[in-house]
Amino acid sequence: MNTPTTSSQASLLIRGAHVLALDDAGNEWPRADIVIEAGRIAAIGPGAGDHWPRAFDRVIDAEGMLAMPGLINAHFHSPGNLMKGMLPGYPLEIFMLHEVPPLAPSGDAGRLAYVRTMLGALEMLRRGITSVHDDAYHVPIATHESVDAIMRAYEDAGIRATVAIDQPNIVEYDKYPYLAELLPAEEKRAMDNARRQTGEELMAVYQHLFDRWHGAANGRLAAAVSCSAPQRVTVEYFQALSEFSKQHDLPFNIHILETKLQRVMGEQKFGKSLVRYVHDLGLLDERMMVIHAIWIDDEDIALLAQSGCTVAHNPVCNLRLGSGVMPYRVLRNAGVPICLGTDEMNTDDSVNLWFVAKTAALLHTLATPDYSQWPQPQEILHAATRGGARAMRRADDLGQLAVGCAADVILLDIDTVAFTPLNDLRRQLVHCEDGGSVRTTIVDGRVVFEDGLITTVDERALRTELRGLMKAYREQVAAAAQDTQRLEPIYRQMYERAAAQDVGMNRWLPPMPGTRSVP
Repeated sequence: MNTPTTSSQASLLIRGAHVLALDDAGNEWPRADIVIEAGRIAAIGPGAGDHWPRAFDRVIDAEGMLAMPGLINAHFHSPGNLMKGMLPGYPLEIFMLHEVPPLAPSGDAGRLAYVRTMLGALEMLRRGITSVHDDAYHVPIATHESVDAIMRAYEDAGIRATVAIDQPNIVEYDKYPYLAELLPAEEKRAMDNARRQTGEELMAVYQHLFDRWHGAANGRLAAAVSCSAPQRVTVEYFQALSEFSKQHDLPFNIHILETKLQRVMGEQKFGKSLVRYVHDLGLLDERMMVIHAIWIDDEDIALLAQSGCTVAHNPVCNLRLGSGVMPYRVLRNAGVPICLGTDEMNTDDSVNLWFVAKTAALLHTLATPDYSQWPQPQEILHAATRGGARAMRRADDLGQLAVGCAADVILLDIDTVAFTPLNDLRRQLVHCEDGGSVRTTIVDGRVVFEDGLITTVDERALRTELRGLMKAYREQVAAAAQDTQRLEPIYRQMYERAAAQDVGMNRWLPPMPGTRSVP
């Protein structure tokens, strides 16, 4: 039996918690109250709930608990939720061949898309992730129905979600270097005939997303835009997305220079870096969340800093796909804000942002022997909360605990292995916590996870239903695999050819003695 929920319109008192606000003032109280009314923080501080003029609908005794802002998963692809552990280690370009087969005749189904999205949302709530920025792709095309299934799942789960439509609209072989010349004529014809949408068709789906869902569920749900990546769309569609983003002040998701092959692609197709390409189009601005930004040079970094954009760092995904290591400290020293993402369940194999935070904190110690430049716990926590809020265009009221902010709060049990003994709270949050200490998750003032139970839906019934849907899903994957197995050797040639190019930088570890080099 699920525990009773607390409506976002109800009043709630969190009493006697150790509060880590992560606000501009750096507030931290060993014992304080948080008063929540109508989904917002109405008061915070020692004794804030004493003598409150109205009775509370609920009081949570938080003695021995840490209250802090919910984490924000700033980059995610929910359609990968059924593929955790499914694919072996592949570089991105071969991985995407399996993940989004270019010749797939069918894909997203209404109920499957709903349950699939719900699966990831509930796992995030269990780990204290209260907001997700979902760059959702649709196979083979985006429809009102596939968009509605995703948004309805987030509405029902109770999580805060900002969602974009990640849908390329050019032929597959034009997204990559060398591929057009490597493909046999019959494969090129098949790609020419594969289903894809015009910019006008996609903008109509975006209008539906905005009209139907932006601001829904008391403001928990919001629209964003996405071009997937600049080399994957027409210029006209790219410009239309930018205008839509400006018109409605929406975040703009864009994958840029995730891999070395993309560096080669930019030089080959546009004669310039993909960062420079977007800048020269006049589209690089503060609404953009640039995702990955690994194979960037000093000029790219200067342009990113000048634009005011945020960069989404996904270190676990980058390691899983062998994409390389983002120049974290160089970006930060240039003034570029950073947020953190898990990316998708088939590249992270979970949605554990705590593990992403720890990986980010550790990975960049290898960048320099100057340990004063290594990531510090406070900046990693900032990236996991307020950095994501900034990327979602919600810097003023998400990712921190302060009066007037949205009541997205998590309670962690301090009497756990992660905090015993408690030596340094911030350091142990980053290096010791894995989400296992989260006891309560509150989104928009509503308790959505408590005492080991999701309070919004019957989680066990959902998992049972999903297992029943997996047979048809696996048959669909198997059918698409016939094409991918035939195409994979060609994509491997493309990948190895790009990997062998000199692009004036290296974002991989140097080869170890005896390691086979890419020819």
